[in-house]
This record gives sequence, structure tokens and C-alpha cells, in this order.
Amino acid sequence: MLPMDSGVSTKLFQLEADLRRLGRVLVAYSGGVDSAYLASATHRILGSNMLALIADSPSLARTHLADALAFANEQQIPIEVISTSELDRPEYARNDGQRCFHCKDELFDVMENLRAARGFDTIAYGVNVDDQGDFRPGQRAAQQHHVAAPLLKAGLTKQEIRDLARQAGLRIWDKPASACLSSRIEYGRPVTREALDVVERGEDAIRALGFRQFRVRHHGEIVRIEIAREELERALHPAMAAEFAAIFKALGFKFVTLDLEGFRSGSMNSLLPAEQLRRTG
Repeated sequence: MLPMDSGVSTKLFQLEADLRRLGRVLVAYSGGVDSAYLASATHRILGSNMLALIADSPSLARTHLADALAFANEQQIPIEVISTSELDRPEYARNDGQRCFHCKDELFDVMENLRAARGFDTIAYGVNVDDQGDFRPGQRAAQQHHVAAPLLKAGLTKQEIRDLARQAGLRIWDKPASACLSSRIEYGRPVTREALDVVERGEDAIRALGFRQFRVRHHGEIVRIEIAREELERALHPAMAAEFAAIFKALGFKFVTLDLEGFRSGSMNSLLPAEQLRRTG
């Protein structure tokens, strides 16, 4: 095991001290690196005084739900699946730049009701320092619901969280980032169960081809496929291009495109007006 950097060690000490002060904690858990590390650390510190909650909805891919539950079971983290109904909110389904706010508002409404009913003291989620430089309206919902952000308070970056997860022997330390399926649908195009299903089936097919980091972006009749740059050469082979075309035309798209800039998180945000990004990011 590699020695821990002294700065990261100090941040870990602060994280553990903060977790002890939170009382009985509900952790908003998605199975991503940040929330998985937070759930693991909270369980290590608080034991049975914590519970991880994962929200099941049409915007959560089945493969991600299964892996998130598997990780929690491997680590013996107490976990429950809750249902959220963000898709029933018109302000969410219309898919403007505030979609993520309405998603997190729904999540924290459900979690707050459960917190009060079960006698927990705090809700916590896995935002980190690097997230502060991105467009994330969901953070405003967390602030309005007074949700604790222990990783952010400790000053941990995404890479430091990955390093700590690796030090702790957690298999998710290098798991690729993955936002909800709704983030694949261009702003202004309504989020529907049908669109989410098409995106999920497309991403499952790309995963089956052996790609690791990618996104399927839904632009109506056009699908825009983003593949990580280190995997892009394989994606550009004519035989693979033919595979993509067959897969996505069978899913109903008229035009199949491969984005030559490769995968980048939050690429749909480039379609939003700069003023909106400054105001709510």
C-alpha cells in the first residue's frame, strides 16, 4: 500500500471528525466513486447509525443500480432502495437548464420524509471540491434542504477521493464517472421514459462492445456518440462505425454520429446560454 500524502491524511482526519458530529446519518448514494466512498467511510465511523439510500427511477440505468447494490453488499453497508418521482414533475420533464435542481429537490424531499420518520439527524451527499467548478444546479437544492457535504467540507478533490478509495481497497476507486440517463438528452427535448430507455439500451450495447468510458447523447433523430479519447481510435474503425450505425438505427435514430472531440462530462451544458451558467452554476 502506498503511503498517504500528509495533506490528504489531514483531510481524512477532518472528514472522520465531521462524520462523528453528524449523529445518525442518511447518505444519498448512487454507486459513483464519491457517494460510494462517503457511504463506506460513514459506515466505518458510525456503524449502524448510518443508512445509504439509493433512488430508483427511470433515469437510473439498471446496470448502475445492480452494481451500486452489489458494492454496498460487498462492504456490508446498510442500504435501502427508495422510489423518486422526478419524471412526474413537469418542471423536470421539460428538461431546461434547471432539470438537475428539480431532480435533487425530489430526492431530498423523499429523504427528508424518511429522515424524520426514522429518527435520523442528518442527510449527507457526496459533492467534492472539483464539483464547484462545474454547472451543477443540484447543489442549490442540497443547500436549500440543508444537506451536509462532508467531502466538500474536508476539502477533498475527486482525485483525492479516488486515492482514498484505492487506499481503502474499494474496487470502485477507478470507476468511470456517470451521470443519470436524463443528462444524455439535449436541453429542451422533454425527458420521457421512451427516450431514457433508448439511451440505456444504446449504452448497454456500446458497453457490450468493450468500451469503458462513453456517452450516448440524444438529439432527436440524431444520436451523438462520445467515446473516451484513448478508445476513440478503435471507435473510428469502419467496421466499428458500421456496428454503431446498425445498433442505433435499430433503436429508431435516423442519423448516427461519432463525436470527434471524444467523451467529456457535461458536454450538453455547452448548449446553455453563458448567462445561465454564470447565474446558477
